[in-house]
Amino acid sequence: MKKHLTIVIKLGTSSIVHEKTHEPLLSTLSTIVETAVSLHHEGHRIIICSSGAIGMALRQMDMDRRPKHLPQVQALAAIGQCKLMSMWDQLFAHMRQPVAQILLTRNDIADRTQYLNAQNTLHELLSMGVIPIVNENDTLSVQEIKFGDNDTLSAITAGMVQADYLFLMTDVDCLYDKNPRTHPDAKAIEVVEDIAELAADVSSAGSSLGTGGMGTKIVAARLATAAGVTTVITRSSKPGNIAAIVRYAEGLRSAQRSLESSGELQPKVPTEPQLLKTAIVNGTSTPRLEEPGLPPLHTRFLPDPHPIRDRYFWLLHGLAPHGTLYIDAGAHAALNNKAGLLPVGVVDVEGTFGQQECVRLCVLPSRNAALNEGEEVGRALVNYSAAEIKRIRGAKSNQIAELLGYADSEYVAWRESVALFKRELSRPVTPSGEKRLSMGRLSSYIDG
Repeated sequence: MKKHLTIVIKLGTSSIVHEKTHEPLLSTLSTIVETAVSLHHEGHRIIICSSGAIGMALRQMDMDRRPKHLPQVQALAAIGQCKLMSMWDQLFAHMRQPVAQILLTRNDIADRTQYLNAQNTLHELLSMGVIPIVNENDTLSVQEIKFGDNDTLSAITAGMVQADYLFLMTDVDCLYDKNPRTHPDAKAIEVVEDIAELAADVSSAGSSLGTGGMGTKIVAARLATAAGVTTVITRSSKPGNIAAIVRYAEGLRSAQRSLESSGELQPKVPTEPQLLKTAIVNGTSTPRLEEPGLPPLHTRFLPDPHPIRDRYFWLLHGLAPHGTLYIDAGAHAALNNKAGLLPVGVVDVEGTFGQQECVRLCVLPSRNAALNEGEEVGRALVNYSAAEIKRIRGAKSNQIAELLGYADSEYVAWRESVALFKRELSRPVTPSGEKRLSMGRLSSYIDG
């Protein structure tokens, strides 16, 4: 690996503390530290997204289980975050590796300037040779400003820094089409090119300490791959697998580029997508690891070949929508053709929001259709409040001043403040000879 990569490693609470005793899993954490430092010495930039603050606090306060009341949870988060960072600092200190703490809530990146400040801080820390340790600020978070889980936070972080890889460390080797604990014939899903309709078992709801599960990891993979980040699910108790998987994936990319440049392999043609129908073969971790030339068992989600640009990634994933605009098919077509959203295309408004707040965009099959028939097609920062848009919906732009008494803009939302996604059948083939799962793609983001 001569290329210098940016790698985000996400660790859940179950990877950091024992589920019952709440003792830190020092052997796993020490190996994570060794792996991170080794990759750093090779020139790669490493970010760790670490849960575990509440789990650490339960041991500190001799409590058996996570409380249900929010103030108690937030108090434990404040106690445990000190212990968590102290532990990371001590472990990395043995390797003479400086680390930094970054605590985020969704509010911290809802403002574009704050988002850019967080992005710049991360880039500066990486350029200084520091390993940032990112966690959600559970001490201040309430439901409205939470990321939901650290899988989502790690995906947003990976998109923010335009990472090459996101590793979602969990208690299984990879995704399976059925629960391998109850179905011995479960098949491993090794490579996923399209996440839509993924035939995987996601019945695991996470540990009693954490908030995630396999379902949240697939959501995070969808978000990260849309930003161009290769996303990997692998076992947290074997953190040394990270380097092996990265070397294997980079080797495949290098081989494919060599074949394309030599003319032996035709480059991918994005305008002619095809579906791969190669079946996934069964595999178990022990014999799988013994096969020469193959990486440790894992599930790798391939990145979107047309990733979202930074501002549109922020619009789609950095902001929490405060309402919904229902638009007609003509407005949707105009947005796809780079035009802004005019009031004449707005059918209805739902929710309470102000100027420059984020809203969902839902297109209706006809202007007379019921609102529940609307399909979400994107997000937008609006130039008018909900009350103002209700008064000007369906009107022409030259009527705005007459209806409101003023006209801040002829557009309800400028095109650069709109991020859309569209439906596609599939992504192009990546002809590398791998076993992979490929299905119809639910949505692919476009930025203009």
